Amino acid sequence: MAEKKVTKIGVLTSGGDSPGMNAAIRAVVRTGIYHGLEVYGIMRGYSGMIEDDIFKMDSRSVANIIQRGGTILKTARSKEFFEKEGRQKAYENLKKRGIDGLVIIGGDGSFRGAQKFSNEFDIPCIGLPGTIDKDIAGSDFTIGFDTAVNTAVEAIDKIRDTADAHDRLFIVEVMGRDAGYIALHSGIATGAENILIPETKTDINELIASLSEKEKRKKLVNLIVVAEGDDFGGGNEVAAVIKERLPNADTRVCILGHIQRGGSPTCLDRLIASRMGYHAVESLMLGRYNVMVGILNNKMNYIPLDNAIKAKQKISEDWLKIVKILAS
Repeated sequence: MAEKKVTKIGVLTSGGDSPGMNAAIRAVVRTGIYHGLEVYGIMRGYSGMIEDDIFKMDSRSVANIIQRGGTILKTARSKEFFEKEGRQKAYENLKKRGIDGLVIIGGDGSFRGAQKFSNEFDIPCIGLPGTIDKDIAGSDFTIGFDTAVNTAVEAIDKIRDTADAHDRLFIVEVMGRDAGYIALHSGIATGAENILIPETKTDINELIASLSEKEKRKKLVNLIVVAEGDDFGGGNEVAAVIKERLPNADTRVCILGHIQRGGSPTCLDRLIASRMGYHAVESLMLGRYNVMVGILNNKMNYIPLDNAIKAKQKISEDWLKIVKILAS
């Protein structure tokens, strides 16, 4: 790609919302303006780019948003952007305003769209990993994960109180369609007996055996945290088998659902979002294009969008061992 000076940038949030997106938008807008660039907000992700829902932003556009969950730019999943005509329309809307660089805050689906768009129309794109699932390789953190996992921990702690009062077995389903990080982290942090995640095959017989062994030991409070994308199914599926095989267990299911997406971002999410947003604009100015800005071992890490799309984070065996030992 020919080296060209970026003068006007667009920022958008795409895919599932995550707490901290607003902090990232704020950092992009203010860093851009500080460097004399014009910054445009694009509403509802790629849909707004196609429908020309684009407006100029100034410093005040992002005042008082750092503490808010969700995203002031709204987000949507755009089917039209998958088609060449949709992307052409989007490009024309950017071109008439002279927008020559994009910052996309979202997950791997959003990055796939950015990669394709950039290859077709020669508009440099920078991706910021905004997803509560932490399922993007190349960054120790994704914007929103820390808040989501803390929300889950807070909820599970409350559930443990009532489980204890009644000697109940609680199955708590957390978000994570393809990645078990929320389940893994919240499960370890709340002392769950079992954690079921998409990355490992669930052995339901082993689960039943360990529960009946605990029943014999009179260990009456049991917590199972299950990711919605577990290969065996979510909370309800697991509960159905347990109720059938262990009729004496007083079993309850709690599905945390979208509560994990909202809420005021934690300090960590605000910090990493601000840091990533600042470095996204710096990257565009330095001519470092079509990369995702991540943080690895507390240093900025720039990986080609292609790799951020393809590579998934791997859950280390260490974690799985810790779960087994600490829950015994």
